[in-house]
Amino acid sequence: MSDLEPHRIVRLEEDAVVVLDQRRLPAEERELRCRTAAEVAEAIEALAVRGAPAIGVAAAYGLALAASSGEDVDAAYELLVRSRPTAVNLRWALDEMRSDPSPARARRIHEDEVARCQAMGAHAVPLFPPGSRVLTHCNAGALATGGYGTALGAIRAAWERGLVRHVRVGETRPLLQGARLTAWELEQLGIPHAVLVDSAAGALIARGEVDLVVTGADRIAANGDTANKVGTYPLAVVAARHGVPLVVVAPTTTLDPSLASGGAIPIEERDPREVTSRFPAVNPAFDVTPAELVHAIVTEHGVHRPPYADTLPRQLAVVR
Repeated sequence: MSDLEPHRIVRLEEDAVVVLDQRRLPAEERELRCRTAAEVAEAIEALAVRGAPAIGVAAAYGLALAASSGEDVDAAYELLVRSRPTAVNLRWALDEMRSDPSPARARRIHEDEVARCQAMGAHAVPLFPPGSRVLTHCNAGALATGGYGTALGAIRAAWERGLVRHVRVGETRPLLQGARLTAWELEQLGIPHAVLVDSAAGALIARGEVDLVVTGADRIAANGDTANKVGTYPLAVVAARHGVPLVVVAPTTTLDPSLASGGAIPIEERDPREVTSRFPAVNPAFDVTPAELVHAIVTEHGVHRPPYADTLPRQLAVVR
């Protein structure tokens, strides 16, 4: 559908990087024009564009815009790379652009990201039992990846093959990405779904109403520990307690073999005012799920099983 096409999510024009402003969805579909690298960085930090792969694509376009408009490319790089610390795709895309900060290179990064998502979706399909009742957390669809999706791309592919009965969508902090964005995408795709109060997920799993949990990731350490939107870790614990598989779907650009385990993944702390302006608040954007709670990790190269320390670094070498 047109609303989920890659050029609609994020694109590079002659004088601007244009993103579909995710802060305004689902009530309003409005584009945000970023005319400098600083404005792209601001859009990333403010979650106008979000999702690890989409952040990388937007940053690549931002660096290309800086180069073509005569900005200091090194300064633009530093500005963009600091915009959000947890998603490894951001630095990866900017490093890919450093030797060739051209619009053609940035668009190739975008095209490759979409192709990886489509491959992941195809690989993930056998993990869905017929009639799957799926639970997903945060937004890992076209909006988060620049066009198709990781976790939601897998759900989409399984739905198209008649394997998905229904999708439960966790609300997801910060800014309710699940309730606002994933539900909107599922609506666009015609997939049956319902928004789920985050704190009710455990009870739903305990009652046997979930067959599979599918999430994306923002960074995966060498041992398979996975950083994803806050709330994923307790979801993984409950799923493991009740024998429900948790599958992580993420491109190899999300793998970070330089980190031995998830304890070294930087966790972004967002402005407490997103929660309350009256009381002190703790507002982490991510948590880390230990590898032993992850049933499988799906990349564009296939389905990977534990021990992830033996499998994931080899897959990463194919990309880098």
